[in-house]
Amino acid sequence: MTGKYAGRTVIVTGAAGGIGRHLSRAYAEAGASVALSDMPGTDGEALAAQLAGEGLAALFIAADLSEAAAAARIVEQAMDWTGRVDVLVHNAGIGIWKSPLELTLVEWDRVMNINLRGAFLCGREAAKAMKHTGGGAIVNIASTRALQSEPNSEAYAASKGGILALTHALALSLGPDGIAVNAVSPGWIETGDYAALRPVDHDQHPSGRVGKPSDVVRACFYLTDPGGGFVTGTNLVVDGGMTRKMIYEP
Repeated sequence: MTGKYAGRTVIVTGAAGGIGRHLSRAYAEAGASVALSDMPGTDGEALAAQLAGEGLAALFIAADLSEAAAAARIVEQAMDWTGRVDVLVHNAGIGIWKSPLELTLVEWDRVMNINLRGAFLCGREAAKAMKHTGGGAIVNIASTRALQSEPNSEAYAASKGGILALTHALALSLGPDGIAVNAVSPGWIETGDYAALRPVDHDQHPSGRVGKPSDVVRACFYLTDPGGGFVTGTNLVVDGGMTRKMIYEP
């Protein structure tokens, strides 16, 4: 396999979702061996089979990150497959949109366990593997909701805010091992019917358009470039400028 990531193994969690699917395909088409991880019964397995049918290197690993042991199992299976882990893109995440007055502790814990604890455990286990091959890159997919909010998003916002703090902490801890750790915070990234968006949807963005999964892919490629490593501990906001836009009611 040829390409920028030839000879490298990339783990993508949340690989069955809209952004995850694009990340998995993009890394595979760039030459990587891609371990796609997602919940059992999702479309991730079918995607891995499709990529493999196209001659690309892809493996599906079923895992529920609400289970504490799942992260170690993902990395172990990736190591068994290729003998190395070079890149982790932790994209797995869920949200529960509910009044904080009604949100249950079970619901709060599920969001935190998958989004934030999952990021820590996946990053920790991937880093253990990366040390054996001289380093690597970790990208945690956060959200602009770590920086601004809408009502009834407390669990999701808190988990994504935690991911930003976790990212710069890991960057300092893992830097001596040659491991760069960064975050990407997408804004509105349309994973459905892009053509169905209204002009007003695009016009409200300083960039003039709603984001696409390919925008997140390019950000991740920059932060995981095999020749990179100097950029670490940062949060790359991919939102068309929306978090820099002052909005007042007329």
